[in-house]
Amino acid sequence: MQHLKLYHSDTLDHNGQTIHVEGPVSADRLRSFQMHTQLDAFRKPKEQFNALVEISELPEGRIIIAHDGETLLGYVTFHYPDEMERWSEAGMKDLLELGAVEVADDYRGLGLGSRMIRIAFEDGQLEAYIIFTTEYYWHWDLKGSGLSVWEYRRMMERLMKTVNMVWYATDDPEICSHPANCLMVRMGDDVPLESREQFDRIRFVRRFMY
Repeated sequence: MQHLKLYHSDTLDHNGQTIHVEGPVSADRLRSFQMHTQLDAFRKPKEQFNALVEISELPEGRIIIAHDGETLLGYVTFHYPDEMERWSEAGMKDLLELGAVEVADDYRGLGLGSRMIRIAFEDGQLEAYIIFTTEYYWHWDLKGSGLSVWEYRRMMERLMKTVNMVWYATDDPEICSHPANCLMVRMGDDVPLESREQFDRIRFVRRFMY
């Protein structure tokens, strides 16, 4: 499958500071930045930076970034699902995971998350894909945000709805392990019926229960 990647950029003025949002960015472009020290939700900043570079080198990988000068303030990742998860079992070439969204603490509330996600969908470049994201409450910064688990869930839903992602039911054990966890999906306009049906078979493995 040919993976169309169309670069787009945007800017945001914040207290006299110009924040740039751009992507998808190449590995070479990424290497010119350094991570903000507050980007530590998933790994230590340096380790996460290396993971971002690796994703950007994948044929299907997409990294959207927000930055001030040479400092990364946030990022969004897109890639094929992890081979250890059920979503990879069918080997679907048109199924991409929106894997991570992170914004440095000091820059939250500016709408950077939604700006980065919207740029990823510019010019219909993801219409040939089923895009999904798995939201797990244990990844959420409940302490730092001061939000309850349900308030954080609603915030993540609003964020994903900016590109028309919607809640989908599933029997995936990890998602079903807590009622706040959820699966959100966007079906691209150009996704064929057979891929839609195949994704439904992945969502519900234990169909005899329903």
